[in-house]
Amino acid sequence: MLLSCDREYMLQALALARLGWGTTNPNPMVGAVIVRDGKVIGEGFHRKAGEAHAEINAINDALRSGNDTENSTIYVTLEPCSSYGRTPPCTEAIIAHKFSRVVIGALDPNPKHNGLAVEILRSHGIEVEYGVESGACARLNAPFFHWVTTGKPLVMLKMAMTLDGNIATSGGHSKWVTGSEARKRVQRLRRLSDAIIVGANTVRCDHPQLTVREPESWARQPMRYIAGTTFSEAEVKEYFPDGNAEVVDLSTSELWEKFLRDAGERKMTAVLLEGGGVFAGSALRAGVVDYVEFHIAPKLLCGAGRPVIGGEAPELMSMAKELCNMEVERCGDDIIVSGYLNGE
Repeated sequence: MLLSCDREYMLQALALARLGWGTTNPNPMVGAVIVRDGKVIGEGFHRKAGEAHAEINAINDALRSGNDTENSTIYVTLEPCSSYGRTPPCTEAIIAHKFSRVVIGALDPNPKHNGLAVEILRSHGIEVEYGVESGACARLNAPFFHWVTTGKPLVMLKMAMTLDGNIATSGGHSKWVTGSEARKRVQRLRRLSDAIIVGANTVRCDHPQLTVREPESWARQPMRYIAGTTFSEAEVKEYFPDGNAEVVDLSTSELWEKFLRDAGERKMTAVLLEGGGVFAGSALRAGVVDYVEFHIAPKLLCGAGRPVIGGEAPELMSMAKELCNMEVERCGDDIIVSGYLNGE
């Protein structure tokens, strides 16, 4: 039976899960809160792949404080693991520490494990509830859910544009379309990403670093790919002297499919596309984009600049791509419009 306080504690666990943003790949971000007699006695989140899971960190936090977990409730944003990986199953720890109740946000997206922890825990007499804030818990780990169910990374397209739909002037000048707050948001997207892909012309015109610079000490830098067939190895060394960049041919849907399958096998869960307009248009027409995030600045070029999406548009409005689960929010002076394609 769900309790009135369950949502409150799950939101607290979600806030903890977000602390693992970009550090847990290819594992999901997970948070856990332990409550006994109406008091939080332990908190934890998954910090890094290969390290202790959120449930274990929360249990250890409670024990360090001298609290007994017997007959307490643990709130966890994702169904506890029930099989051995790099760490033992969290279901075993929950049983061993005599929890009386487990509240789960989202179930494991893997069909082999979906609901298995629920069955295991209930078979040991533990009360289990699931589906509390399940939408928010799943959205937080959209790349992980997509990767587990499709074998491919979630493809995210981020574009910055003026109010009249341009990413740069006709001469290619684009710094800066949006403000500092929106650019900080881009850094957050990069932290989540295993790879960043841009078109060759964007590299030549803008000389982007395509790195995580906030925080400066960020160690897990994304792989960089330049989409095109004319970008030479000499140019790669010129623009990216650290060697963490490759040229990739993504000119057809088949090449995209192969690239994404290979990326998924290498445990990449999220790929970020950052433009330009011609490349963005080709990716959208190839049907590979899963999530879009458009940063719209309150600026007008009042003329023909470089459009946010290049290439030929369909003749009928009914052929336009529509977003689902759309969100609109303010970010400094800019507006962020985001949502999913491909039925996500």
